[in-house]
Amino acid sequence: MKITNREGLPQPFVDAVASDYRYKPKRYSATAINKGLREAILQHRHDDEVEQDASEMVWLIFGKAVHSILENAAETPDQLKEGKLVEDMGDGYELSGIFDLYDAKTETVSDYKTASVWKAIYNDWADYERQLAIYAWMLNKAGFPCHNGEIVAFFKDHSKTEAARRADYPPLPVKRITYTWSDEELAEIGDIIKKAFEAIKYCETLPDDELPLCTQDERWHKPDKWAVKKPANKKAQRLFDTKAEAEAYQAANPGLVIEYRPGEDTKCLKYCSVAAFCDHGKEQLKGEQ
Repeated sequence: MKITNREGLPQPFVDAVASDYRYKPKRYSATAINKGLREAILQHRHDDEVEQDASEMVWLIFGKAVHSILENAAETPDQLKEGKLVEDMGDGYELSGIFDLYDAKTETVSDYKTASVWKAIYNDWADYERQLAIYAWMLNKAGFPCHNGEIVAFFKDHSKTEAARRADYPPLPVKRITYTWSDEELAEIGDIIKKAFEAIKYCETLPDDELPLCTQDERWHKPDKWAVKKPANKKAQRLFDTKAEAEAYQAANPGLVIEYRPGEDTKCLKYCSVAAFCDHGKEQLKGEQ
């Protein structure tokens, strides 16, 4: 990845967000296989062409700082910190992962995350759980018994005022989310990982525009909506998933108008580093211009 500095930020800031990481052929991380196949493969293929500005990576420094502080803390004799795992997946392919903390006494793997409070508000931990489950499977394969996991989430945008005002808001700027996996569940996780690598092997033979499109969940898709509102208002009285539902409501409430609000793939538009190399991503970006 090429790091630009359009805002002329101090060089130490740019150096802090830069990384010397390079994708290795046939090696995919636990983070990568937790994404859409198209995104993961395009990141491997176009890593040297991807550009991102340092000003857009400010929260990466926050995440690095949190990890650095915790890495420097002393562990107990039963614990391992920042352990790197590599698992042979056959035909030269490898799965890699770096866990933050493993406790042999409790058979627990921990992962530290810097996140938005919206993760807690929407109880949206599924992607973190999948990544943690992959680490648990890898630890067991490496001979380290692991049946428990915990996410320690640090909320970078936490507000005491909102915490006091809202019942659905996280009360503290940190939250633990715990999991337990049986042997049967870990075996199922292993099967999912193996199928993911089978798909990767096949998809690597395809050109960019023939790679399977990321799912709606992977694209953070917001569906089309039909808003029924007063002509002079921006805010809708009601939002509907279909035009027919909107028309029925309009018929029962004379004087209102219908406004079509197209959906969007939020990740493609704002958070996918390889959208410019994806035909679907380019279409999404074109619509924003």
